[in-house]
Amino acid sequence: MLTFAFGEQFQIPCALLLGGFDGLHIGHLSLLAEAKKTGLPVVILTLLGGKGKQLFTREERRYVFEKAGIFAVCEAELDDALREMPAEAFADKIFSTIAAKAVFCGEDFRFGKGALGTPELLKRDKTSQIFALPPVNSDGKKVSASLLKELLARGELRMARALSCGYFLQGAVEHGREVGRTYGFPTLNLTPPSEKLLPPDGVFGGTCETPQGTFACILHIGPRPTFGIEEKKVEVYLDGFSGNLYGATVRVYPKAFFRGVEKFPSKEALQRQLEEDIKRLRRGV
Repeated sequence: MLTFAFGEQFQIPCALLLGGFDGLHIGHLSLLAEAKKTGLPVVILTLLGGKGKQLFTREERRYVFEKAGIFAVCEAELDDALREMPAEAFADKIFSTIAAKAVFCGEDFRFGKGALGTPELLKRDKTSQIFALPPVNSDGKKVSASLLKELLARGELRMARALSCGYFLQGAVEHGREVGRTYGFPTLNLTPPSEKLLPPDGVFGGTCETPQGTFACILHIGPRPTFGIEEKKVEVYLDGFSGNLYGATVRVYPKAFFRGVEKFPSKEALQRQLEEDIKRLRRGV
């Protein structure tokens, strides 16, 4: 999959998807389905950075987009310059740098300074066909990245069903304190980027994709009060795995909340709880 920065020339005739695209939810997938009908390679514009945490990081988005069959990604950094860019200038930059033969966006797509740009403004360009599609609703609400982030922040993991690849955390496995292996529960250690939106602290059941296969897992997000550690980390126990994954990229999918972060009176008490967590994991999440 090709990637290029907003403002760089991309002169392959294409179908262009416009939006923020913090991953791909079911509303985005309706745009993608229509774009694919053109037979043109699909290019997607994604906005990176800005205020607040994101569902997916740059690298995670690239994985999601590639899995969806997108040909190229235009990555736009949502900095002060982009926020202050008038809508007309934003549209001009798109059509002067990307050879879009068809453009797809939502009816409510807004862009440019003050969010004054609309699909009607895009239609002033006569070299592209502009298609503005209605939003997709679920449970009576418009599906949007902001809604999904709100649900995730409350720990409602059902929001993952609205995402093309589900919700996941991606990262390289780091060396940790290796305390878990001393009581039979070796874990993978990950440091989530500061911009990554995580569910509330707790212990979850889920799955983990690794270069050596996919495993059911127990995921701990947050501090480790039993060991007096306040730093927020992500630790993952892979059920049935034996080996070394240091430096490897893994993707962890939390699917069910098991319990909150607890301070146990001893290592043995923590071990007994983890044994119960594994039994629950094996019953299915």
